Amino acid sequence: MRVRPESERVNYIEDRKVWSILEIYSLKTGQREVLSVFKDLIEAPNWTKDGKSLVYNMNGHIWLWDLEKAQAELVETGAADQCNNDHVLSSDGAGLAVSHGTWEDGLSRIYTLPLSGGCPSLITPIGPSYLHGWSPDGATLAYCAERNGQYDIYSVPAIGGREKRLTDSPSLDDGPEYSPCGRFIWFNSARSGLMQIWRMEFDGSNLKQMTFDESNSWFPHISPDGGQVVYISYNKGDVAPESHPPNKNVEIRLMPSSGGEFKTLFSLFGGQGTMNVNSWSPDSSKFAFVSYKPINGADY
Repeated sequence: MRVRPESERVNYIEDRKVWSILEIYSLKTGQREVLSVFKDLIEAPNWTKDGKSLVYNMNGHIWLWDLEKAQAELVETGAADQCNNDHVLSSDGAGLAVSHGTWEDGLSRIYTLPLSGGCPSLITPIGPSYLHGWSPDGATLAYCAERNGQYDIYSVPAIGGREKRLTDSPSLDDGPEYSPCGRFIWFNSARSGLMQIWRMEFDGSNLKQMTFDESNSWFPHISPDGGQVVYISYNKGDVAPESHPPNKNVEIRLMPSSGGEFKTLFSLFGGQGTMNVNSWSPDSSKFAFVSYKPINGADY
């Protein structure tokens, strides 16, 4: 069973007394750059296709961080005002898909709308559904969903329609994301005993394990050029394999998309919210993430 340490609603942030530090890591320099520090909880940045902004969630809403102006702008999402950290952008840069905890039962459901703001359209009437991938051709969404007590990976037309189950495992499968070519879906699964990175064909066939280490690894994000995968890893003894809690010491790792040895880029205090969705820059040279620092009554 998927373990989510937070409530389906965003009031779980009251238990997250942390500074949120929005950062960028450059593969060219090997350096981290702090963009801004927030006393509110922010999570899961996406990088816009034009390279000018980052998208993140805060207090149930979606925000755009203008990289040049160093300021934030609220994205109007209408009734979808309980957005969690599972949100993605369309490959053409115009569309936004969010996971919103609907008020009737608090379960996460997927909606789409223009990135410029607008009225959200319901895509998955059944909850809970947690969005992670949008196919390069714009036609399909991929997500983790609980159906009949089991969490698996599903896909659905981006305009809505009948969902298709892609995996069937009693252990948790999560974090599905399309490769830029559209052929593969990368995801994380606990089916081997620990949470590891896997890959499959877009139709759910030919599953292949891609990592084999003694850590619990989550949320593989493929670079736009298709060459590299960045993901987050918890120490084996710190978490249960099917849990990705906040406020843990974690590692950010990089591996070739063809498979092989990973490289640890850096460690940070974070986990949940750090890098739940794809945050690569359009040129594949950088990625964004959020680290956290406990608030102890003093300024950051």
